[in-house]
Amino acid sequence: MRCCFIINPNSRSQRGRAIWEEVQKELEKSQIKYEIYLTERRKNATAIAAMLTADQEEKTLVVLGGDGTVNEVLNGIQNFENVILGYIPTGSSNDFARGMKIPKDPVKALHLVLHPQAIQKMDIGVVDYGEKSRRFAVSAGIGFDAIICHQASVSKLKAALNKIRLGKLTYAGIAIDRLIKDDSVRAEVELDKGETQVFRDTYFVAVQNQPYEGGGFKFCPEADPGDRKLDVIVVSGLKRWQVIRTLLLAFQGKHVGHKGISIFRCEEVKIRFSQARAVHTDGEAVFLKKEIRMHVLPQQVRVITS
Repeated sequence: MRCCFIINPNSRSQRGRAIWEEVQKELEKSQIKYEIYLTERRKNATAIAAMLTADQEEKTLVVLGGDGTVNEVLNGIQNFENVILGYIPTGSSNDFARGMKIPKDPVKALHLVLHPQAIQKMDIGVVDYGEKSRRFAVSAGIGFDAIICHQASVSKLKAALNKIRLGKLTYAGIAIDRLIKDDSVRAEVELDKGETQVFRDTYFVAVQNQPYEGGGFKFCPEADPGDRKLDVIVVSGLKRWQVIRTLLLAFQGKHVGHKGISIFRCEEVKIRFSQARAVHTDGEAVFLKKEIRMHVLPQQVRVITS
């Protein structure tokens, strides 16, 4: 099968290129034929994936980058039935690798790609906003978590902390800052075209295809990437210090059942906020909206896992 590597050399604060060089040395030992496609700018991986999957030929797309690069590739794939997705993580959050049980070590992840232990069918989430839509592999959300993702992506502090492998601390610092500055809002959440539930003083709504987001927050511990469902968490009705406590508990999934935490499972969810807030897909903040809809695509994508 044709094997194509889509590489983000700028991932992990520009360490992606060095990681790729290390991986390529191991790859040469395998003596398999492969193609290399290096991204040059944002959304370039989407264009590369679209080009590679425009025909009916079966191929393996191996993504070397962070969760954002996986998201870009997912948004470019045209024929899911002809694609197997492999992943070599280089990002600081690595929620996709964590959820799909892919080794964080790049060389070990390459060996898994070359010698697959399992192929898992993964659901693909979609965010609809107006006339546009965007896919996601891990999670999407609106509110507090999305603005944290946006600020982390442009943070100079994150770049510095990534160099000493402490990039996760960026998220904690930004979270505290945004809690001080941002107000909560009124949210309406409609599940599977049923009854609408109202939540006052809402900080964020996250919709999970997998258990983790934001560098290891286990917001929806029971989320299953292959069950044709999305798990939804609403964080509302809490004092600001209680939100910080919730985030700390969420690293181990121990926030479930606490006051202010509502978790649901559905095929489709509509979310309406009283004020426009940031929206993210797989940690990439892309727009401000008051109303969005999320659902699962009929197609699934095959992913190499351990």
